Amino acid sequence: MNIGAIRILGVDPGLRNTGWGVIEVSGARLAYVSCGSIRTDAAASLAERLALIHRALVRLVEDQRPAEAAVEETFVNRDPQSTLKLGQARGVALAALAIQGLPVAEYAANLIKKTVVGVGHAEKRQVAMMVRTLLPLSQASSPDAADALAVAICHAQHRAARARGAA
Repeated sequence: MNIGAIRILGVDPGLRNTGWGVIEVSGARLAYVSCGSIRTDAAASLAERLALIHRALVRLVEDQRPAEAAVEETFVNRDPQSTLKLGQARGVALAALAIQGLPVAEYAANLIKKTVVGVGHAEKRQVAMMVRTLLPLSQASSPDAADALAVAICHAQHRAARARGAA
């Protein structure tokens, strides 16, 4: 880690795929560290899938040593059952990160898109393209990983604005 840099873990929660992305921020400079996706088996029980997400996030925090984390807020689907499952995956992510002692920020999907792309209703491919532009070395192989990097970028931008406001 660069001296003076802060490491941020972004998480895009999902029951099937939970994306994660780690960046380092030093002033206005963003640097890609790592990203990936936690995939669960649809044939496994809900409890087993949630436990897998929890264990994987704990390992990520231990391996990557972020100082802060950010998680995308749940949006309401047309299908209440899907929204509930997404909320459960999100709750496990929040708890796993907080239990590891990380401060955790939460951001709405529209704010993440507006921060990264400039438009609150941007498409996933636009988000992925801007993530590649902002983090040229990033290797997001899935939309979930790109979204998680976008969450981390959003947090980096908003934490900087909060710090300027506090000063």
